[in-house]
Amino acid sequence: MRTVTVVRPGLGPIVSGISEIVARESAPRDTAHAVADLLRDGLPGLDILTPEERAGSSDGYVSHVLHAQEDFSVVAVVWRPGQFTVIHDHVAWCTFGILSGIENETLYRDMGDHLVEIGRAANRPGEVSGFAPPGDIHMVRNTSQEVGVSLHVYGADVSRLGSSVRRVYALPVR
Repeated sequence: MRTVTVVRPGLGPIVSGISEIVARESAPRDTAHAVADLLRDGLPGLDILTPEERAGSSDGYVSHVLHAQEDFSVVAVVWRPGQFTVIHDHVAWCTFGILSGIENETLYRDMGDHLVEIGRAANRPGEVSGFAPPGDIHMVRNTSQEVGVSLHVYGADVSRLGSSVRRVYALPVR
């Protein structure tokens, strides 16, 4: 098994805890919720990234892979104000915790020839959530006036896959 880890303050206990949870081989949704509980108890600080990494990029949001192994990855995502993702879903379960900024998440349902908006959430610092496919179609935007940083845990090796995105949706929203 190939493992990639970048040494960061507070990352060790998170990786150990996630490893224990993943080893249980629970259903994906249960795993995502268990990892969310772990992050609620010990979400790291912004010092998990260097000042340069926390600055983000004017070209779009930036992902920093902090740890990756065959069955999960820990990724810090940095969003400048107004930056957003395309509408997408994921290859595996996901848990995220907000370290700074506000991640506004819009959820969608695929109706075959169009998408329907089914919910919105404004995720603020300290908030943690988890989900698993199917039903994980969403778009995320930093709606705050500060650089946003969030910690994402994916149930896949994103260093090998290149991304956690399974599919991008270009369908109209009605």
